[in-house]
Amino acid sequence: MIRIERRIEANPWWTAGTLVAALAAGMLASALIVATAGADPLEAFRTLFFGAFGSQKAVMTTLIKSTPLILTGLATVIAFRGQIWSIGQEGQVFAGAMAGYLGSQVLAGLPPLLFFPGVILFGVAGGLLLGGACAILKTRFGVNEIVSTVMTNYLAIYLLSYLLAGGPWAEIGDGASYQQSVPLPVAEHLPLLFGTKLHFGVLLPFIAAICCAVMLDRTALGYEIKALGTNPVALGHKGTNIAKTIIAVMCISGGLAALAGVIELYGVGHRLKADNLIGLGYAGIIVGMIGGLRPLGTVLAGLLFGGLASGAVSMRVVSDIPASLVPAMQGIILLFVLCASVMARYKIVRGTAS
Repeated sequence: MIRIERRIEANPWWTAGTLVAALAAGMLASALIVATAGADPLEAFRTLFFGAFGSQKAVMTTLIKSTPLILTGLATVIAFRGQIWSIGQEGQVFAGAMAGYLGSQVLAGLPPLLFFPGVILFGVAGGLLLGGACAILKTRFGVNEIVSTVMTNYLAIYLLSYLLAGGPWAEIGDGASYQQSVPLPVAEHLPLLFGTKLHFGVLLPFIAAICCAVMLDRTALGYEIKALGTNPVALGHKGTNIAKTIIAVMCISGGLAALAGVIELYGVGHRLKADNLIGLGYAGIIVGMIGGLRPLGTVLAGLLFGGLASGAVSMRVVSDIPASLVPAMQGIILLFVLCASVMARYKIVRGTAS
């Protein structure tokens, strides 16, 4: 008789091996799709790689595109490790950008050493409040977090649409609204690093990843988050206030996702515009899952997906591949990685029936 059993403890080498195999299988499946589009898969992937990592400019572009993905991926890690299935990263990115833009109006004129920390705190507070509201709905009224976070995504997106479509933040020209705010002054752009095109914000995901790793592995809150995900009943018997832990988790997750929105506003777009933010939260869920819901893995997955986004431009130009192929590749890789995670946690056992 053949049966499937859960492993008592996952072998790290086996886990790493299944992940590598999943990535290879995902790239092979992607190659087949590229071939059906009439392009040479080897040429397409070569162009993709060099467009993402083949030059200093390409590497800088990859780092910039990876920044929001790592942050929204970390937001996913914090929530999902506690088995809180928050899908609100997308709306929290929008909330962070909107609150950060509001901060620029409140704090205008302050010196940079006060202005930039101030607007970042404004933005983080926006995501924290959005995540905290969903947490209260869950703990106080029993509303499923999947439902509440998805609905708040729409609320945030439509609120931004109102503000920019003839609303108080709209850029008006010749009687027409352009669905964007006026540009931020150059003095309010994030400082550049070492005379390059890299803005200061690219450092924050790596700092956040270190903080998340330390919190999960070295603090009481991290223990509570992991216990909440594995055995909330035992955690409650220990005397932990489950509701407070859930609120803390969703607030931290919301703040991380909102930080991505603030960085995109002040480091990349330099004006409030939905086109610069769409999809970052949903992509972060994929990044966090592929990263194994671990901070280090999320950083690596974010760099991989940032490279895909960066190299996709070169791949489309050289190989004439449809733009929709890159999101398809992301979904394929996620599917194989999820299968690998199951293989890492379970084993096939041959034995006799009891």
